[in-house]
Amino acid sequence: MRSMFGLVLIAGVALAGTAVYLAKGFIGDTQSALEQERQMRAKVGPITQVYVMKNPKNYGDALLPEDVALAYWPKNSLPEGTFEAELDLFPKGANQARFVLRQMEKFEPVMAVKITNPGESPGLTGQLAKGMRAFAIKVDVASGVSGFVQPGDRVDIYWTGAVNGLDGELTRLIESTTQVIAVDQQAGASSGATVARTVTVAASPEQVARLAQAQATGRLALSLVGNSDESVSGLVEVNSNTLLGIEAQEIVNVEVEKVCTIRNRKGGEVIEIPVPCTN
Repeated sequence: MRSMFGLVLIAGVALAGTAVYLAKGFIGDTQSALEQERQMRAKVGPITQVYVMKNPKNYGDALLPEDVALAYWPKNSLPEGTFEAELDLFPKGANQARFVLRQMEKFEPVMAVKITNPGESPGLTGQLAKGMRAFAIKVDVASGVSGFVQPGDRVDIYWTGAVNGLDGELTRLIESTTQVIAVDQQAGASSGATVARTVTVAASPEQVARLAQAQATGRLALSLVGNSDESVSGLVEVNSNTLLGIEAQEIVNVEVEKVCTIRNRKGGEVIEIPVPCTN
């Protein structure tokens, strides 16, 4: 009986030691995982919930509550203009529908710049800021940057035409970093390059007048501006002489002194005598 009790005691001590060893290992692994999580949270920063797309949406599609869902997103890498509250994204009231202005993909945060204001039409009027107008520019495969201009891009606009008193034609930059809001009849980005016939830009009334005059008196060409380029170009112009490196020659007027003479004939010889000119 005593031997049986001893065996049970030994077995119990062994099991208790094993349990302590396993618990110690489990606690160590848990502490290690917690420490890794703390380090990861320190790198990622604070987390917040924002509305993201559940399905892809194209230009003109209505944005409905069932199209979005809340998702956790690091605040440090969150784009501007996102929505954290449902009432901010979908205000209550009649005629408060929102529409998509730019193509959005699944799990992309919903941003204010890519959707209309509540109750606003998805047409061009909804994309024009206060005081701005829409102006259509006729283009072709060469002047339209080979069809790679898309709504939302920015372009420089150049004018080429004849100028009175100047040999050849002149090319001048007339508008810089102008926003494109539509290509042909499409106000949303297309999936590839398309050869457009018109590009519509957002311009002030004064810019519209300049562009209309330029289009009536010459040819317009577009130059695509990079996304990260915030520079505004100054005066840029080139004519035939500057293109070929021809320098204008200065015309020098040389005054020729007038000489008056009197001719006298002596026999067969004629003698010229210089005298002051009277007129």
